[in-house]
Amino acid sequence: MQGLILIFLMSFFVTFLSTQWIIPKLRKSGFVGRDVHKEDKPEIPEMGGFSIIFGLSSGILLAVAFTTFSNSILPDLELKFILAALSTILLMSLIGIFDDLFAMRQIIKATLPLFAALPLIAVEAGTSTMSIPFIGAVDFGIFYVLLLVPMGVAGASNVTNMLAGFNGLEAGMGFVACISLGYIAFRVGETEALILLLAMCGALLAFLYYNKYPAKVFMGDVGALSIGTVIASAVIIGDFESAGVILIIPYALDFFIKAKNRFPTENWGGILENGKLICKGKPISLCQLIMKLACGVSEKGIVLILVFIELIFGVFAIILFQ
Repeated sequence: MQGLILIFLMSFFVTFLSTQWIIPKLRKSGFVGRDVHKEDKPEIPEMGGFSIIFGLSSGILLAVAFTTFSNSILPDLELKFILAALSTILLMSLIGIFDDLFAMRQIIKATLPLFAALPLIAVEAGTSTMSIPFIGAVDFGIFYVLLLVPMGVAGASNVTNMLAGFNGLEAGMGFVACISLGYIAFRVGETEALILLLAMCGALLAFLYYNKYPAKVFMGDVGALSIGTVIASAVIIGDFESAGVILIIPYALDFFIKAKNRFPTENWGGILENGKLICKGKPISLCQLIMKLACGVSEKGIVLILVFIELIFGVFAIILFQ
Protein backbone atom coordinates (compact mmCIF):
# COMPACT_ATOMS: atom_id res chain seq x y z
CA MET A 1 0.00 0.00 0.00
CA GLN A 2 2.84 2.42 0.83
CA GLY A 3 4.32 1.85 -2.62
CA LEU A 4 1.03 2.74 -4.30
CA ILE A 5 0.73 5.95 -2.26
CA LEU A 6 4.28 6.92 -3.22
CA ILE A 7 3.49 6.35 -6.91
CA PHE A 8 0.48 8.68 -6.66
CA LEU A 9 2.51 11.33 -4.81
CA MET A 10 5.40 11.11 -7.28
CA SER A 11 3.07 11.68 -10.23
CA PHE A 12 1.29 14.50 -8.43
CA PHE A 13 4.36 16.51 -7.42
CA VAL A 14 6.27 16.00 -10.68
CA THR A 15 3.23 17.19 -12.64
CA PHE A 16 2.55 20.07 -10.25
CA LEU A 17 6.10 21.40 -10.38
CA SER A 18 6.66 20.77 -14.09
CA THR A 19 3.37 22.51 -15.01
CA GLN A 20 4.45 25.57 -13.05
CA TRP A 21 7.77 25.48 -14.90
CA ILE A 22 6.38 24.82 -18.40
CA ILE A 23 3.65 27.50 -18.50
CA PRO A 24 6.01 30.48 -19.08
CA LYS A 25 8.15 28.36 -21.44
CA LEU A 26 5.13 27.58 -23.64
CA ARG A 27 4.02 31.22 -23.67
CA LYS A 28 7.50 32.44 -24.54
CA SER A 29 7.74 29.90 -27.38
CA GLY A 30 4.40 31.00 -28.82
CA PHE A 31 2.48 27.81 -28.04
CA VAL A 32 -0.73 29.58 -27.06
CA GLY A 33 -4.39 29.34 -27.97
CA ARG A 34 -7.46 31.49 -27.48
CA ASP A 35 -9.76 30.73 -24.56
CA VAL A 36 -12.84 31.20 -26.74
CA HIS A 37 -15.38 30.91 -23.92
CA LYS A 38 -14.24 34.11 -22.20
CA GLU A 39 -15.36 37.65 -23.00
CA ASP A 40 -11.84 38.90 -23.76
CA LYS A 41 -10.67 35.58 -25.33
CA PRO A 42 -7.23 35.60 -23.63
CA GLU A 43 -4.25 33.69 -24.99
CA ILE A 44 -3.50 30.64 -22.85
CA PRO A 45 -0.41 28.39 -23.12
CA GLU A 46 -1.19 25.09 -24.88
CA MET A 47 0.48 21.66 -24.87
CA GLY A 48 0.62 21.63 -21.08
CA GLY A 49 -0.04 17.91 -21.35
CA PHE A 50 3.75 17.52 -21.43
CA SER A 51 3.69 17.86 -17.64
CA ILE A 52 1.03 15.14 -17.38
CA ILE A 53 3.29 12.80 -19.33
CA PHE A 54 6.25 13.78 -17.11
CA GLY A 55 4.31 13.02 -13.94
CA LEU A 56 2.67 9.86 -15.24
CA SER A 57 5.99 8.46 -16.48
CA SER A 58 7.69 9.32 -13.18
CA GLY A 59 5.06 7.42 -11.20
CA ILE A 60 5.25 4.38 -13.47
CA LEU A 61 9.06 4.35 -13.45
CA LEU A 62 9.02 4.54 -9.64
CA ALA A 63 6.98 1.35 -9.65
CA VAL A 64 9.57 -0.22 -11.96
CA ALA A 65 12.34 0.88 -9.56
CA PHE A 66 10.49 -0.63 -6.58
CA THR A 67 10.22 -3.97 -8.34
CA THR A 68 13.81 -3.92 -9.61
CA PHE A 69 15.58 -2.87 -6.41
CA SER A 70 13.14 -3.82 -3.63
CA ASN A 71 10.70 -6.54 -4.56
CA SER A 72 9.12 -6.39 -1.09
CA ILE A 73 7.39 -3.03 -1.78
CA LEU A 74 5.42 -4.15 -4.84
CA PRO A 75 5.96 -7.90 -5.07
CA ASP A 76 5.25 -10.07 -8.10
CA LEU A 77 4.69 -7.28 -10.61
CA GLU A 78 4.62 -8.19 -14.31
CA LEU A 79 6.96 -5.44 -15.53
CA LYS A 80 6.49 -6.37 -19.18
CA PHE A 81 2.85 -5.23 -19.02
CA ILE A 82 3.68 -1.95 -17.26
CA LEU A 83 6.51 -1.15 -19.68
CA ALA A 84 4.37 -2.10 -22.69
CA ALA A 85 1.64 0.22 -21.46
CA LEU A 86 4.16 3.03 -20.91
CA SER A 87 5.46 2.52 -24.45
CA THR A 88 1.94 2.78 -25.85
CA ILE A 89 1.26 5.92 -23.80
CA LEU A 90 4.48 7.57 -24.98
CA LEU A 91 3.73 6.70 -28.60
CA MET A 92 0.31 8.29 -28.20
CA SER A 93 1.88 11.39 -26.68
CA LEU A 94 4.08 11.70 -29.79
CA ILE A 95 0.94 11.55 -31.94
CA GLY A 96 -0.56 14.26 -29.74
CA ILE A 97 2.51 16.46 -30.18
CA PHE A 98 2.34 16.14 -33.96
CA ASP A 99 -1.38 16.93 -33.90
CA ASP A 100 -0.88 19.98 -31.68
CA LEU A 101 1.87 21.25 -33.98
CA PHE A 102 0.53 20.33 -37.41
CA ALA A 103 -3.24 19.73 -36.94
CA MET A 104 -3.40 16.29 -38.54
CA ARG A 105 -6.47 15.21 -40.48
CA GLN A 106 -9.07 13.32 -38.46
CA ILE A 107 -8.65 10.07 -40.42
CA ILE A 108 -4.89 10.05 -39.72
CA LYS A 109 -5.44 10.86 -36.05
CA ALA A 110 -7.91 7.97 -35.82
CA THR A 111 -5.60 5.47 -37.56
CA LEU A 112 -2.20 6.08 -35.93
CA PRO A 113 -3.32 4.89 -32.44
CA LEU A 114 -3.85 1.43 -33.94
CA PHE A 115 -0.06 1.20 -34.35
CA ALA A 116 0.57 2.69 -30.91
CA ALA A 117 -1.09 -0.41 -29.45
CA LEU A 118 1.65 -2.70 -30.83
CA PRO A 119 3.58 -2.93 -27.51
CA LEU A 120 0.45 -4.24 -25.77
CA ILE A 121 -0.12 -6.70 -28.61
CA ALA A 122 3.51 -7.86 -28.46
CA VAL A 123 3.29 -8.84 -24.77
CA GLU A 124 -0.17 -10.39 -25.24
CA ALA A 125 -1.75 -8.12 -22.65
CA GLY A 126 -5.17 -9.17 -21.43
CA THR A 127 -7.07 -12.38 -22.07
CA SER A 128 -9.29 -13.23 -25.02
CA THR A 129 -12.21 -14.11 -22.72
CA MET A 130 -14.12 -11.04 -21.61
CA SER A 131 -16.80 -10.89 -18.93
CA ILE A 132 -19.69 -8.82 -20.29
CA PRO A 133 -22.39 -7.65 -17.83
CA PHE A 134 -25.80 -9.35 -18.29
CA ILE A 135 -24.26 -11.68 -20.92
CA GLY A 136 -21.40 -13.54 -19.27
CA ALA A 137 -17.99 -14.69 -20.50
CA VAL A 138 -17.28 -14.38 -24.23
CA ASP A 139 -14.09 -15.75 -25.83
CA PHE A 140 -12.97 -13.59 -28.78
CA GLY A 141 -9.96 -15.78 -29.58
CA ILE A 142 -7.31 -14.30 -31.87
CA PHE A 143 -9.60 -11.37 -32.70
CA TYR A 144 -9.02 -10.02 -29.18
CA VAL A 145 -5.31 -9.37 -29.75
CA LEU A 146 -5.44 -8.45 -33.43
CA LEU A 147 -8.64 -6.40 -33.40
CA LEU A 148 -10.06 -5.48 -30.00
CA VAL A 149 -6.81 -4.32 -28.35
CA PRO A 150 -5.79 -1.83 -31.09
CA MET A 151 -9.40 -0.72 -31.55
CA GLY A 152 -9.73 -0.20 -27.80
CA VAL A 153 -6.63 2.00 -27.64
CA ALA A 154 -7.60 3.95 -30.78
CA GLY A 155 -11.22 4.37 -29.75
CA ALA A 156 -10.61 5.41 -26.14
CA SER A 157 -7.83 7.87 -26.98
CA ASN A 158 -9.81 9.54 -29.77
CA VAL A 159 -13.07 9.99 -27.86
CA THR A 160 -11.34 11.44 -24.78
CA ASN A 161 -9.55 13.84 -27.11
CA MET A 162 -12.82 14.98 -28.70
CA LEU A 163 -14.76 15.85 -25.54
CA ALA A 164 -12.66 18.86 -24.65
CA GLY A 165 -12.42 22.64 -24.93
CA PHE A 166 -13.65 23.86 -21.52
CA ASN A 167 -11.53 24.79 -18.52
CA GLY A 168 -10.91 21.70 -16.38
CA LEU A 169 -13.09 19.37 -18.45
CA GLU A 170 -10.53 16.87 -19.73
CA ALA A 171 -8.62 16.70 -16.43
CA GLY A 172 -11.80 16.55 -14.32
CA MET A 173 -13.55 13.81 -16.29
CA GLY A 174 -10.28 11.92 -16.73
CA PHE A 175 -9.61 11.95 -13.00
CA VAL A 176 -13.09 10.61 -12.19
CA ALA A 177 -12.75 7.86 -14.82
CA CYS A 178 -9.29 6.81 -13.61
CA ILE A 179 -10.12 6.88 -9.88
CA SER A 180 -13.25 4.78 -10.52
CA LEU A 181 -11.30 2.22 -12.55
CA GLY A 182 -8.51 2.37 -9.98
CA TYR A 183 -10.94 1.31 -7.25
CA ILE A 184 -12.07 -1.62 -9.40
CA ALA A 185 -8.44 -2.60 -10.09
CA PHE A 186 -7.73 -2.50 -6.35
CA ARG A 187 -10.78 -4.65 -5.55
CA VAL A 188 -9.93 -7.32 -8.13
CA GLY A 189 -6.21 -7.30 -7.26
CA GLU A 190 -4.87 -6.09 -10.62
CA THR A 191 -1.82 -4.20 -9.37
CA GLU A 192 -0.31 -3.45 -12.79
CA ALA A 193 -3.51 -1.73 -13.92
CA LEU A 194 -3.80 0.05 -10.57
CA ILE A 195 -0.30 1.52 -10.93
CA LEU A 196 -1.16 3.03 -14.32
CA LEU A 197 -4.43 4.49 -13.02
CA LEU A 198 -2.97 5.88 -9.79
CA ALA A 199 -0.12 7.52 -11.68
CA MET A 200 -2.60 9.18 -14.03
CA CYS A 201 -4.84 10.23 -11.13
CA GLY A 202 -1.93 11.99 -9.45
CA ALA A 203 -0.91 13.71 -12.68
CA LEU A 204 -4.44 14.86 -13.56
CA LEU A 205 -5.22 16.10 -10.05
CA ALA A 206 -2.06 18.22 -10.05
CA PHE A 207 -2.71 19.53 -13.55
CA LEU A 208 -6.30 20.41 -12.63
CA TYR A 209 -4.97 23.03 -10.20
CA TYR A 210 -3.68 25.03 -13.19
CA ASN A 211 -6.35 23.97 -15.68
CA LYS A 212 -9.51 24.65 -13.65
CA TYR A 213 -11.57 27.77 -14.37
CA PRO A 214 -10.06 30.23 -15.20
CA ALA A 215 -7.41 28.09 -16.86
CA LYS A 216 -3.75 29.08 -16.76
CA VAL A 217 -2.81 26.32 -19.23
CA PHE A 218 -4.45 23.89 -21.68
CA MET A 219 -3.33 20.26 -21.92
CA GLY A 220 -3.67 20.00 -25.72
CA ASP A 221 -3.90 16.73 -27.62
CA VAL A 222 -0.70 15.46 -26.03
CA GLY A 223 -2.58 15.29 -22.72
CA ALA A 224 -6.10 14.43 -23.88
CA LEU A 225 -4.96 11.46 -25.98
CA SER A 226 -2.97 10.06 -23.07
CA ILE A 227 -6.06 9.92 -20.83
CA GLY A 228 -7.89 7.52 -23.11
CA THR A 229 -4.69 5.52 -23.69
CA VAL A 230 -4.20 4.98 -19.95
CA ILE A 231 -7.84 3.93 -19.55
CA ALA A 232 -7.60 1.45 -22.44
CA SER A 233 -4.20 0.07 -21.37
CA ALA A 234 -5.31 -0.40 -17.75
CA VAL A 235 -8.56 -2.21 -18.50
CA ILE A 236 -6.84 -4.45 -21.07
CA ILE A 237 -4.04 -5.41 -18.67
CA GLY A 238 -6.47 -5.80 -15.77
CA ASP A 239 -9.09 -7.77 -17.75
CA PHE A 240 -11.99 -5.48 -16.81
CA GLU A 241 -12.69 -4.04 -20.25
CA SER A 242 -16.43 -3.84 -19.59
CA ALA A 243 -15.82 -1.28 -16.84
CA GLY A 244 -13.76 0.78 -19.27
CA VAL A 245 -16.57 0.68 -21.83
CA ILE A 246 -19.03 1.96 -19.20
CA LEU A 247 -16.75 4.89 -18.27
CA ILE A 248 -16.30 5.78 -21.95
CA ILE A 249 -20.06 6.06 -22.61
CA PRO A 250 -20.30 9.88 -22.06
CA TYR A 251 -17.34 10.37 -24.39
CA ALA A 252 -18.88 7.99 -26.93
CA LEU A 253 -22.17 9.90 -26.83
CA ASP A 254 -20.30 13.10 -27.71
CA PHE A 255 -18.51 11.20 -30.51
CA PHE A 256 -21.76 9.97 -32.06
CA ILE A 257 -23.38 13.41 -31.91
CA LYS A 258 -20.36 14.91 -33.66
CA ALA A 259 -20.20 12.02 -36.15
CA LYS A 260 -23.83 12.64 -37.06
CA ASN A 261 -22.86 16.24 -37.79
CA ARG A 262 -19.72 15.24 -39.77
CA PHE A 263 -17.24 16.12 -37.04
CA PRO A 264 -17.50 19.92 -37.00
CA THR A 265 -14.22 21.77 -36.49
CA GLU A 266 -15.89 25.15 -35.86
CA ASN A 267 -18.77 26.39 -33.70
CA TRP A 268 -18.65 23.21 -31.56
CA GLY A 269 -18.75 25.25 -28.34
CA GLY A 270 -21.36 27.76 -27.25
CA ILE A 271 -22.15 31.43 -27.67
CA LEU A 272 -21.37 33.49 -24.58
CA GLU A 273 -24.25 35.77 -23.55
CA ASN A 274 -24.60 37.36 -20.12
CA GLY A 275 -22.09 34.98 -18.59
CA LYS A 276 -23.79 31.86 -19.94
CA LEU A 277 -22.99 29.59 -22.87
CA ILE A 278 -25.99 28.98 -25.10
CA CYS A 279 -26.72 26.92 -28.20
CA LYS A 280 -28.92 28.77 -30.69
CA GLY A 281 -29.08 26.16 -33.44
CA LYS A 282 -29.14 22.37 -33.57
CA PRO A 283 -26.70 20.85 -31.03
CA ILE A 284 -23.62 19.43 -32.76
CA SER A 285 -21.87 18.18 -29.61
CA LEU A 286 -22.76 16.79 -26.19
CA CYS A 287 -21.78 20.11 -24.61
CA GLN A 288 -24.18 22.00 -26.88
CA LEU A 289 -26.93 19.49 -26.10
CA ILE A 290 -26.49 20.24 -22.38
CA MET A 291 -26.55 23.99 -23.12
CA LYS A 292 -29.78 23.52 -25.04
CA LEU A 293 -31.46 21.45 -22.33
CA ALA A 294 -30.32 23.83 -19.58
CA CYS A 295 -31.33 26.95 -21.56
CA GLY A 296 -27.83 28.29 -21.08
CA VAL A 297 -25.13 27.36 -18.57
CA SER A 298 -21.85 28.86 -17.38
CA GLU A 299 -18.53 27.30 -18.40
CA LYS A 300 -17.93 26.11 -14.84
CA GLY A 301 -21.46 24.74 -14.78
CA ILE A 302 -21.12 22.65 -17.94
CA VAL A 303 -17.82 21.19 -16.69
CA LEU A 304 -19.39 20.25 -13.35
CA ILE A 305 -22.37 18.66 -15.11
CA LEU A 306 -20.15 16.52 -17.32
CA VAL A 307 -17.87 15.52 -14.43
CA PHE A 308 -20.98 14.55 -12.43
CA ILE A 309 -22.28 12.49 -15.36
CA GLU A 310 -18.92 10.70 -15.53
CA LEU A 311 -19.12 10.10 -11.77
CA ILE A 312 -22.53 8.43 -12.19
CA PHE A 313 -21.08 6.05 -14.78
CA GLY A 314 -18.10 5.45 -12.50
CA VAL A 315 -20.37 4.43 -9.60
CA PHE A 316 -22.39 2.24 -11.99
CA ALA A 317 -19.20 0.46 -13.14
CA ILE A 318 -18.09 -0.08 -9.53
CA ILE A 319 -21.48 -1.54 -8.57
CA LEU A 320 -21.41 -3.94 -11.54
CA PHE A 321 -17.94 -5.16 -10.52
CA GLN A 322 -18.73 -5.72 -6.85
